[in-house]
Amino acid sequence: MAVMSVNPTRMELTNLKRKLVTARRGHKLLKDKRDELMRRFLELVRENKRLRAEVEAGIKQANVKMSLARSSMSDEVLNVALELPAQEMSLEITEKNVMSVMIPQFDVSFKTADESGIYSYGYAFTSADLDDAVKSLSEIMPKMIRLAEVEKSCSLMASEIEKTRRRVNALEHVMIPQYEDTIKYIAMKLDENERSATTRLMKVKDMMLEQSHHYSERAN
Repeated sequence: MAVMSVNPTRMELTNLKRKLVTARRGHKLLKDKRDELMRRFLELVRENKRLRAEVEAGIKQANVKMSLARSSMSDEVLNVALELPAQEMSLEITEKNVMSVMIPQFDVSFKTADESGIYSYGYAFTSADLDDAVKSLSEIMPKMIRLAEVEKSCSLMASEIEKTRRRVNALEHVMIPQYEDTIKYIAMKLDENERSATTRLMKVKDMMLEQSHHYSERAN
């Protein structure tokens, strides 16, 4: 690992040790965040798989019933029956913060709470197969909305997991080792300087003692 370009001073050593402590703490927090995101992401993936299977089965069933209705009714009668829906659905989109990821929440409201409001036609000129098709689509609608919510949440969480993973790897394999190697380098340089200073002091002391000894001999 390349050593950072810094001055090998005690102040720089103290600063790097402080940064290393912060980097290690950030690394642990990011790993915990990544693990929790992965746990919630896998839960959503399992729910997504279940909902998709149920929605596809419900749509298939509704299509079968609609095909039966079309076979027993003329296109004109069918179009008139479905032309003016009596029920209306409103969708309000809000956001929820999950581990710093803003995932969507879909809140559904209906114009009327009457369950028969999904039938916008009279029963005199329509078949029971059309009733079954409309009822099947009405029953599958909440699951379709939840499926859209879950799929968007999975997409956002996957993106955040990838960003968090890159940050964890950068700290673990680049920044922390670089801080550690630079700290070792500065400590080694400081030790070398200290030994050099000690050696110089010892030489100066020996020279001073030697000079003092020569002065004593001349005095005698």
